[in-house]
Amino acid sequence: MSAMMWMLPPLLLPQLWAMPTFYDKNMKKEVSAYKGIGEMCQNNSECQSDCCVTNSANPQKFCTSQTVFLECVPWRKPNGFLCEENTECHSNCCIRTSNSPDTFCSSKTIFMQCISWRKAEGDLCQHHFECWSLCCLPLSENSPSHCTKRTGLLALCLPV
Repeated sequence: MSAMMWMLPPLLLPQLWAMPTFYDKNMKKEVSAYKGIGEMCQNNSECQSDCCVTNSANPQKFCTSQTVFLECVPWRKPNGFLCEENTECHSNCCIRTSNSPDTFCSSKTIFMQCISWRKAEGDLCQHHFECWSLCCLPLSENSPSHCTKRTGLLALCLPV
């Protein structure tokens, strides 16, 4: 063993001894079987860091370093990117942000809530949850439903 190996922290030595190696005939030297940071991979076990994740909007995975808590954290979409699930977003908040049915990564409120965009009073609706007032009622017996104000002493969703 070289003198440099004795200078490494004691916790790192067992990891170096356990690292599989092979002999490269062309280069006539021993080469590590693990991939380094930045190399393409498919599984954690392929990487020296034991961490294979996406690191951009590109779905290809690369070997990356672990966090100080020894976690593999993949890249997540910033606010404004199209999404389908909360886990895709850095903010962990995937919601409707406009009248469009598409959902986008968005920031949470100061109370750490994901509050989806809702329709304003007077807009056509089909369900209570579509409206800011949470009240979707027809204006008359034969008219389509619209978002309306809550009414009464207890602010209920009651027909006028």
